[in-house]
Amino acid sequence: MPRDLSIRISGQAGQGVQAVSFALGKIFTRHGYDVLIHQDVESRIRGGHNYAQIRIQDRPVLSIKQRADLLIALDAQQIDADLGELADDGVLIFDGEQTDRRTENPNHLSVPLESLANEAGGGKIMANTVATGAALASIGAELEPLLDYLEEQFRQKGAETVEKNQACATAGYRYVLEHSGPPASHDISLGSQKRGKLLLSGSEAMAIGSISAGLKFYAGYPMSPSTAIMEYVASQAREYNIIVEPAEDEIAALNMVIGASFAGVRAMTSTSGGGFCLMVEAFSLAGMTETPLVVAIGQRPGPATGLPTRTEQGDLTFVVHAAHGDFPRAVLAPGNAEQAFYAMGRAFNLADRYQTPVVVLADQYLLDSYFTVDGLDPAGIRIDRGKILQKVEAGPDPVFKRYASDPSGVSPRILPGQSEAVLYACSDEHTEEGHITESAEVRTAMMNKRMEKLEGMRRESAPPEIAPSDDGDVVLLGWGSSWGPMREAVDLLRAEGVEARMLHYCDVYPLDREGLAARIGEKTRVIGVESNYTGQFADLFHLETGCQVSNRILKYDGRPFSAEEIAGRAKELL
Repeated sequence: MPRDLSIRISGQAGQGVQAVSFALGKIFTRHGYDVLIHQDVESRIRGGHNYAQIRIQDRPVLSIKQRADLLIALDAQQIDADLGELADDGVLIFDGEQTDRRTENPNHLSVPLESLANEAGGGKIMANTVATGAALASIGAELEPLLDYLEEQFRQKGAETVEKNQACATAGYRYVLEHSGPPASHDISLGSQKRGKLLLSGSEAMAIGSISAGLKFYAGYPMSPSTAIMEYVASQAREYNIIVEPAEDEIAALNMVIGASFAGVRAMTSTSGGGFCLMVEAFSLAGMTETPLVVAIGQRPGPATGLPTRTEQGDLTFVVHAAHGDFPRAVLAPGNAEQAFYAMGRAFNLADRYQTPVVVLADQYLLDSYFTVDGLDPAGIRIDRGKILQKVEAGPDPVFKRYASDPSGVSPRILPGQSEAVLYACSDEHTEEGHITESAEVRTAMMNKRMEKLEGMRRESAPPEIAPSDDGDVVLLGWGSSWGPMREAVDLLRAEGVEARMLHYCDVYPLDREGLAARIGEKTRVIGVESNYTGQFADLFHLETGCQVSNRILKYDGRPFSAEEIAGRAKELL
């Protein structure tokens, strides 16, 4: 039978929930399994109810599962909060010495996590390592891969730290075997290592994609969930000759990025919806000066501070229409880590080719989750800087026509200091030479020139992914991080006799319109699937294509979709 295991690690902030989830995820990835790790955390440093959910399969993992097969409760308070998420035959590991809970369920294993950690010499802080060993024993997996991982993880802290962690893991593993033995229904052997797969977060994938695309300047102000992009770029800055500037605020960050891009290097920033609000005036400046610009946005629930550590797809309408006045922009929304990597290369190329801002929309679920990736090919990101003239001789009139009329809307540009010609640019409406003007005729010509880029970007907009085929009267329509849950939901529906298919967009603005008549007929029932209140993409889809979205499955509680949830609600609508 196919392997499909869901593990939830629950505890307070500071108890090592993420450490346990990453250790298990890394181990299973190294032994050939596909893994998805979803982080659910409260916006507090200590305490609260936090969990990480890991799904492990011997085939690609598309979404989290609603119910867990194994629940590891690192704190007694977490048991009541999460027990309802445990499958009927699921296994619970908890520290019975820290609670007065008594149970007759043989699958509820009381393991003295803190006592075992103390006896092994690690102290209370290593109770999570004991729990990791106990988890492997409870599902029938071998201990050695965990011991190897701990040696690698703590090698720099010295042999004593390694030995204590290994002793704690061994204690938890042996305790479960001696007191219960592995439940046969969850017997998963790790076997020999099968290197070749990567375990990457969405943030890491976006950062690596940006570096592969030639990023040389990054300015940003930390704001969850986008901060991890900046942190990873900063960690690689010396090796790849990248300047990373921690700005005093989001306004300064975007203006610095515009300056760097105007000077000729590939530059970007990242933020969340609230930070992008502050960037909007500078965003408009890039539109007027026709300066390439890449902004990565990690969406979280609003308005205002909202749920700062949760997920939502609530900023699409804002981003598509952000800033004063009309000017073209492209918006991309990758669905997983692999798509995020290549989307960044595409974003920089679009920005350079069309000399305009490009936004890459992610969300907390995509950025903070870890995905198994078979491999990323930096050579697959081809760098295209667009119409940059390397040398322009100064003639009788040395002023370069930076905004010269062109049928494509894209004027050739030069870089300051790289030519004898004189370059002018300003935030006011301007002539072809870049001089301020209030001429109605010139204003009309310049607006037409700039907006022509939108049609060019529309023509090269990537078509939606259709899965499993064009056949089916029911279409689940979505964008961004809904990709995996929708894809699996389609499989669940088809298994029950519903002829469903997925229509997923990574290029969400401007939209590809070609071939939609063949994909969506008169009898096709389109169901929009989005993590927001109004169905923002469904509205944009209707506006851009004229196709009606008959029903919507919307979720706005700050948590990601599961495939079972989408399939269940689709059946209710049908």
